[in-house]
Parts: sequence; C-alpha cells; structure tokens
Amino acid sequence: MDSIIIYWSNTGNTEKVAGAIREGLEAGGLQVTLTRVEDAGDIDFFDYDLVCLGFPSHYWGIPKPMDKYLRDKFSAYRGNGYVKWGAPNVPGKNALIFCTYSGPHTGIREAIPAGLCAGQFFEHLGFTVLDELYVVGEFHGKEEASTLGRLGDIRGLPSKEDLDKIRNDTAKLAEKIKASH
Repeated sequence: MDSIIIYWSNTGNTEKVAGAIREGLEAGGLQVTLTRVEDAGDIDFFDYDLVCLGFPSHYWGIPKPMDKYLRDKFSAYRGNGYVKWGAPNVPGKNALIFCTYSGPHTGIREAIPAGLCAGQFFEHLGFTVLDELYVVGEFHGKEEASTLGRLGDIRGLPSKEDLDKIRNDTAKLAEKIKASH
C-alpha cells in the first residue's frame, strides 16, 4: 500500500508534523513518500492509496503555495475527466489533511476552514477524507505571538508528546487502511 505526504511549511512546524505522520504510517505498514509541495508538481494522487496534505493556516485559509498547487491540480484533473458530477466515491482512495496554527490565532476555529477546504478538493475527486489533524505550533519570529495569544504559551509546540500522539494515531490509521483492503 502506497501513501504520499505533500506539505508546505514556512517555519518548520508543519514539517515536524509531516515527519511524525511519515513515521506513524511506516510503523503501520505503509510505503511512504514525503515531499514538499514545491517538488510535487507531477504527482498523480490516484497512484496512492492515501494522500496526506499539510500546511499552516494562513488568514483562515490555505497558504498561497499550497492553494495554487491544489487549484492547478483540480484544473488538470477536471480537464482529464477525473472530476465527475456528484463526486462519486473512488474505492480505496483516501486522504488525510493536517493543518498547523499558531499563537496570534484565536484557536482551532481559524484552522478548521483551511482543513475543510482542502478536504473538499479530495472529496470532489472521489477520495474519502479519513481525518483532519489540527496541530498548534509555536509562532516563530515574535515571542509575544507565542505567549500572549488566546492559546497561551505555545513556545516549543508541537511538543514531543504532540508528535508522539500523531505517530500513534497515524500508525493506527495505516493499520485500518491495510485491513480494509
């Protein structure tokens, strides 16, 4: 079973989560390819049993590099007939969305719209979105943004414990995917 993790990370928080997901999926028995969105241009999502997509929330949405990538992919898939009326389910094609967010944010409600938007991309292709992970990460560059926001003191996040939980959860997800095939 093949999986791919495609991510965009500006400060390293999303990259840490991508690495933990990779370790979890491998522990659960999946083959994993990990790539930055900048290097993912020719990847065909339909070649994978699981596509994991990650990015930080940026102004309640998907950051420009990932948004452009998804829009270009959607246009290409539509042109090739992969986007069908009613978005029928394509058996065995799954997605996992992961989104990081930081201190200046008001909380998870700022990240959820970005995750849901990315999930809709996959659902329109017929993929099943198995889960959405929302992970708090330190705001890099301004200490007060990591200490004075509604999220409290988030310096050092995601923590080792956060990443361990992600590893464990994605290992279970991989085992579930393998069992369903």
